[in-house]
Amino acid sequence: MDQNSEVRLEDVGDGAYEIVGTRSGDRLGRVALTGERVTVEVVPAARRRGVATAALREVSRLALRDRERLELLIPWDNPVALRAALAAGYTREGIRRGTPELLVYSRLASDSGEPAPRLLPDLPGGELSDGVITLRPLGEGDVGFYTELHSVPDVVATSVPAEPKPADEIRRRCSRAATQWLTGSRADLVIVDTATGLPAGEIDLYYQEPPLAQAMIGYSTLPAYRKRGLTTRAAQLLALWVFAETDIVRLVAGALPTNIGSQRVLEKAGFTREAYQRQRLPGPDGGRLDDVQYVLLAGDLLAQASGAGTSHA
Repeated sequence: MDQNSEVRLEDVGDGAYEIVGTRSGDRLGRVALTGERVTVEVVPAARRRGVATAALREVSRLALRDRERLELLIPWDNPVALRAALAAGYTREGIRRGTPELLVYSRLASDSGEPAPRLLPDLPGGELSDGVITLRPLGEGDVGFYTELHSVPDVVATSVPAEPKPADEIRRRCSRAATQWLTGSRADLVIVDTATGLPAGEIDLYYQEPPLAQAMIGYSTLPAYRKRGLTTRAAQLLALWVFAETDIVRLVAGALPTNIGSQRVLEKAGFTREAYQRQRLPGPDGGRLDDVQYVLLAGDLLAQASGAGTSHA
């Protein structure tokens, strides 16, 4: 291993290695190879210190001398393991269905082994703030807030689909949020009223079209925090981070034709109305709903900051 590493691997046979602290000599965990599959276990006291990443890099280097590929199966609720996999150069292949459902990541002998690029990086310092609101990642501790928010009748009516979220779906959404962010598919954020520290709403970024460099935002706010400009601030704050820290070029959002409040939020945030899409969204009782599409480009934010304004056709 790298002589600067704090861990080394000791071969204990049958494809297994003990992870040992270079300086302390303490046993920090275990790595095992079964065919193409790799498993890594780190003792609790040694976690979040880069031990799993260092061990995974080394066992991958050794194993890929005589193998074409290696595979990791990662639970949705284990973002720490996913961070180690990405740092060790593993790439997402798909989802292994079953109970539990697992993410499949692999590394090929031809891969460089460099850390896998992130479509959605971490927030600087773990949050974004303009002094009035703070955006922080959604987490497992937000089940109560998320349940309250998605029980508000007009939030339910403007959701896709327009129906209440079951309790198990809410728990899954919160528990998987960190991993969804790491996969680059979406970033779920809580809008916090900075003055009180209380959650006021949510704003979500869906990176559904990386080849087109286009992502979508959606948002909801508790009734007590509406008409204070908090959602507009959240959309602007998120957009600034998106254009500064990701490869996203187009940021889109939609609103029901009848949802004038949401349209005003987008317009105040600098978005421009771009299209009227007929029957785009699933509606109640099997019906379909129209959608008013808005778009924001980086140049739109610059124009707004300079006072040039944005045309809202």
